[in-house]
Amino acid sequence: MNPLTRRILLPIGAGLLGAAFLTGLYLGIVSLAESPAHALDLFWEDKAFVIPILLGFGTQVGLYTLLKKGLFVPMHVPAGGATTAAGGGMSTVAMVACCAHHVADVLPLVGLTAAATFLAAWKIPFMLVGLAMNLVGIAVMLREILKARRHALARLAQAPIAS
Repeated sequence: MNPLTRRILLPIGAGLLGAAFLTGLYLGIVSLAESPAHALDLFWEDKAFVIPILLGFGTQVGLYTLLKKGLFVPMHVPAGGATTAAGGGMSTVAMVACCAHHVADVLPLVGLTAAATFLAAWKIPFMLVGLAMNLVGIAVMLREILKARRHALARLAQAPIAS
């Protein structure tokens, strides 16, 4: 695969896979608790929150891949050492915040009706927290990418020129 194509397709593919995985998780949880038809109805009913959360999560997965694979530096800069993403935890928190209200779908099955009622009543705030955490996670990931890119370019500027 062409290096330029890899730099573009790998993060996009990872982001699409991440969003697809989270969509499957969302639909799977609701389908198990209720029915596949109810899952699709609920997805459509909550689309104003669910779609941005899915897109935000996919964006974070793509940015994480970009950072982890070192695809953020110009192609003429040699790859540095291992890079970590501070926003990885944000993705996890955003996903949990996004899907936490679906625990309410399963709780009556295990006899926790009061908890299910509480979580169902707080569905919109949970989704808003999920959206906010997605935005924070994306901002953190972008900051880390820019910081790592600056460090890589500084290393290049300090490297002796071979003659």
